[in-house]
Formats: sequence, structure tokens, C-alpha cells
Amino acid sequence: MEIKEVNSVLKAPAPHMVGDGFRVHNFFPGGYKIDMNPFFLMDYGSKIDFSARKEPRGVGVHPHRGFETVTIAYHGAVAHHDSSGNSGVIYPGDVQWMTAGSGVLHKEYHEENYSLNGGPFQMVQLWVNLPAKNKMSKPDYQAIKQADMATFILPDHGGKIEIIAGNYQGTKGNANTFTSIELYNARLNKNGKAFFNFPEHYNTGFMVIEGKIKINHNQIAEVNSFVHFKNEGEKIEVEALENSIVLILSGEPINEPIVQYGPFLMNTEAEIHQAIEDYNQGRFGYLEE
Repeated sequence: MEIKEVNSVLKAPAPHMVGDGFRVHNFFPGGYKIDMNPFFLMDYGSKIDFSARKEPRGVGVHPHRGFETVTIAYHGAVAHHDSSGNSGVIYPGDVQWMTAGSGVLHKEYHEENYSLNGGPFQMVQLWVNLPAKNKMSKPDYQAIKQADMATFILPDHGGKIEIIAGNYQGTKGNANTFTSIELYNARLNKNGKAFFNFPEHYNTGFMVIEGKIKINHNQIAEVNSFVHFKNEGEKIEVEALENSIVLILSGEPINEPIVQYGPFLMNTEAEIHQAIEDYNQGRFGYLEE
């Protein structure tokens, strides 16, 4: 089995604010023109300290259609609500997997107690594309608490792999997905090693959340960098040079046209026009600011 070699190690692009609560580095599609399909977008909120505040920071009501948002928390806490009646809080280690499908209105803010106290904040949000046949599926929501997450303990005190979606060495993740997606948090102790096998044609990338790692015995990747792999070979070895957390993404590409307009991700211009009309006509439901 051949090694899946590194294509590039990408530094975090300049950050921008989403609302007043989320400072993010957009690795793709804006920061770098890399193919990570079915992952359409990755906003990485590198660690930042927010001051205490009575009125929570965040982003107000906004629509989504045609894809899923996956929010992964490392520090801080986010409260969220949508027009389908779902709400909850994403605490450190937790994952929120929201299927926008045919359309929802959504808002997310710093959780009240976190806002009152302030402190470190670090998260990732992914947009996962949906196949054409599933784009108008019923909105859904999966709350995956860290305490309930499927976990594989690595040998030799190497650490552990938290399987959010997919299957790592026979341990299956909690999330239900429309296409083949592997999404893990590798929490590695210093000198710990982990081995991964992904099909050649899967688009694969590693986000270094904490620490410093060595890949395939030769490539170094430091905190806040994204490792993009070639679509050749299948095997990857990771060694932690210090205690590290690495978000592992790999997925089978959806070979369909993509048309994006703001928070809508569809297959044709006509579908985008329909999404705008449906939103303007109030067909995404109602959500109070």
C-alpha cells in the first residue's frame, strides 16, 4: 500500500470576523484553491481570548440551503437556534452536525455563561456538500457530545482518536452522513503515533489544532496549519512531536456541478434563484432575532 504524500502545508490565511463573535481563517474555498470536495468550506477559529461581556457576541439570523454545517468546539461555548425548532449548546469537545437541506434559518451566539466570563475560544466550522438528490431533504440536526463520542485508544499511550463520522479501525462514528466521510479528532500524546488509510480518490486534509506533528517521517506541520494531501496512495503515519490535537478530514468527492451564492449551495443557477425566492417568501420558517 503506497504512502499518501503531502501536497502542501498551508499557513492560516488572514482572519476575518463573522458577525462579532467568530474570528475565522477561511482555508478554503477562499484562502486556498484546493479541492476538498465534499468539504466545500472550512472556517478555522484559531485560539483567541474574548473579554467578558454581558451581551453575547455572535451572528444573527441567516439562511442555509443545500449542504450541512459541522461545528467542532475546542474552547469556548456556542448556543444556537434554528427555524426547525432545534437548539442547544456546543461545549468544548462537542460537535453539532446540522443538515440545512431544503432550508433553515439559523443563529449562533457565545453561550451566556461563557460570554459573562470570557476566556479562550477555538472552533472549526465545515460546510459539507450534499448530493443533488439530497439537497432538498428535510432539515435535521445531530448533537454529538464528547462524552458519547466513539473513541479508539491508541497503543503505547499514544493518545486517542475520537471518531465523529466514518470508521477508524473498526470503531464507527456517531454521525449519519449522506456520502462517505471520515472525520476524526486525533488527540495525540507527545511521541504518540497514529496510522490512517484513506482511498486514493478521497480528498484528505489535516488541521493542526494544537501542537506539532510529523507526517510520513519527514513533513513537519505546526499549530494552525492545514496539511493537504495528494490523491495518490492510501497510507499516512502521524507522529506527535508534542501533545497535539489534529482534525482529520477525508471524503469521497461528489462529482456534480456546484453553484454557490452566499449561504446557498446548489447545482444550478436556477436552483439558486429559487432559493432566494423561497427565502424572500418566508418558506424557510421563522426565527426571532
